[in-house]
Amino acid sequence: MRDDDGRLDPPVNNGLVINGGTHYVGNQAVGHGAQAFSGSVAFQPQDAEQAARTAELLAHVEQLLQEHRAALADPDATTRELRRLREELDEDEPQPTVLRRALDRLNDFVQPVTPLVVAVGQLAQSVQSLPGH
Repeated sequence: MRDDDGRLDPPVNNGLVINGGTHYVGNQAVGHGAQAFSGSVAFQPQDAEQAARTAELLAHVEQLLQEHRAALADPDATTRELRRLREELDEDEPQPTVLRRALDRLNDFVQPVTPLVVAVGQLAQSVQSLPGH
């Protein structure tokens, strides 16, 4: 594009460019104000309010799964993984490795549907505050 004096504006790249070689890349965020978070999942004590929030988020994800079922690559597997997560959360002492695996798989399954990606991310944050982990 040219400015009022006829000069060309410098190009703006809000994307990601990788050239040549082998690259190992973790979480990425691209664009204005984008953020990417990475790291191990840590579990911390959860009070009654947090537990209620986790249950609310779980119900919200279930509702969104029904609404967006047709957009999912494997809706049955997504539903099964959510059921596994719910069953583990219902245990007296949920196992962090089982929770992590279920949340990771659930996140992979919902990738094509933005509202589900957001809801599963919120659910994962809430689950990370479970007691004893």
